[in-house]
Amino acid sequence: MSLKDLTIQAHSDAERTEFAKLLMSGNISEKQYAMYLLQMVEVYIPLENFAALGGYLKDLPGISRVPGIFQDFREFGFKPKKDLPVLKSTGEYRDYLVKLGSDEKTRPLILAHLYVRHMGDLYGGQMIKKKVPGSGKFYEFENRDELISTIRSKLTDDLGDEANVAFKHAINIMRELNEWCVEYAN
Repeated sequence: MSLKDLTIQAHSDAERTEFAKLLMSGNISEKQYAMYLLQMVEVYIPLENFAALGGYLKDLPGISRVPGIFQDFREFGFKPKKDLPVLKSTGEYRDYLVKLGSDEKTRPLILAHLYVRHMGDLYGGQMIKKKVPGSGKFYEFENRDELISTIRSKLTDDLGDEANVAFKHAINIMRELNEWCVEYAN
């Protein structure tokens, strides 16, 4: 069974969250999207730092999303943590990634999170880019097909459980983002 097959239900659950629907609707506001970008940078910094530390990014030139997320966020003029908060679920995921990546024994599991986040950017992110405000640097890749192929070559089916953990964190963030949008973003 492939990693895709092992995570199909979690992937479907993530796509069905209200925030994912908002992201794909073309009706997301700058403030709502900036809030999303803030959560993503909080997750991608430790993810990419520990993936690099583990040597998993060596043959993935241009995979880092952090610069693009920062560029997109700055377009809207919000101040991180002053105008927009880091959500509890985001902090929990960030802390989980730090714990996972800090231990040499568990660091290889970072690949499961790279799979969920970055493959999502390489695929679904291409549709999201067309629907969100701003320039969408977060979703720009110079060598998309090569990156997809190289990431796939690093994956093993034993990463399935951890990939489902990554999806669980993504779903929690999307749910909390939706709650924030309903309460604060209007």
